[in-house]
Order: sequence, then structure tokens, then C-alpha cells
Amino acid sequence: MHVIQSTAGLPKAAAYAALNAQLAAVLAGEADGLANTANMAALLYQGLPDLNWAGFYFLHGSELVLGPFQGKVACVRIALNRGVCGAAASRRETVVVPDVHGFPGHIACDSASRSEIVVPLVRAGRLWGVLDLDSPQPARFDQDDAAGLEAAVEILLKHSDFSWLGRKTG
Repeated sequence: MHVIQSTAGLPKAAAYAALNAQLAAVLAGEADGLANTANMAALLYQGLPDLNWAGFYFLHGSELVLGPFQGKVACVRIALNRGVCGAAASRRETVVVPDVHGFPGHIACDSASRSEIVVPLVRAGRLWGVLDLDSPQPARFDQDDAAGLEAAVEILLKHSDFSWLGRKTG
């Protein structure tokens, strides 16, 4: 069992260094992408201050489908051209939104959310999905968060097998 250390009060660089070290320890020896994204969502939700949602959406065809998360019930399907998640997936780049109410096409799954950051999961040119974090605070996320979360996603991708996403079921 891993005890999540809060990063509240730490400078962002130190907070992400500590979180990413914890993430690497949590993922060590486990390759299942579903299990790893579940643990990563929990780690980020518990370890970062001022979040009201942390989780993943996975690419299925032409839409993003809800994966492991922490927070309130969420939107299940998001088209690639909709909202912050769709924008980050389509662009294959991190999108930081200081005020979601000013983002064209924002999808309000939780009306308390005011700011958002979405980091795409891209390995070897293939988009697997996105990491999405929301906050009730305006301008909660910045380029330091983007750098820290991009490093976290790299750790996740290094340790995780997402080949199950390409399989058809049923």
C-alpha cells in the first residue's frame, strides 16, 4: 500500500518532483494501463491541492470515452472536436484553460469547475487518450502544471500497456 504525500504548500516544481517520484513507485512492476491510470488519477486527486476532478478519457474510434477518475460523475463520451479534452486530443498538445466559461465549446460536467488542464497521452505517434484535471479555482493551472503533468504522463506511458484499447469486445 502506498501513502500519498500531499504537495500543498510546496513550490510547483518540488510538488511535481515529489508526485512523479510517488507515481513511479506506484507504477513500478505493473504494466496494466487501466490499473495504472486508476492509481494515477487517485494519486493526482489526493496529492494536488484545489482539484475537483482528475481522470482519463481513452480514444475509441472518433471519440473519447471516460476512464478511471476521481471526483463527481462525469461526461461519458466526448467528440474529438468538443471541449478542452477534444481540443487537446485533436491538437495532441497540452491545453491550459484559466477560465472554462471562456473556452468555446466547453463541456460543463461539473458546474463548479472554473479552470482545466488536459494532457494528451501520445506514444510513438499514437493518441491513446487524455489526462484531464479540473479545479473550482480560476487560473489554477499554468505552464508549471503543464510541465509537471507532461512528465507524469511520460512516466505513465513508460510503465503502461494500452494495447487493450485496440481490442473489440462483445
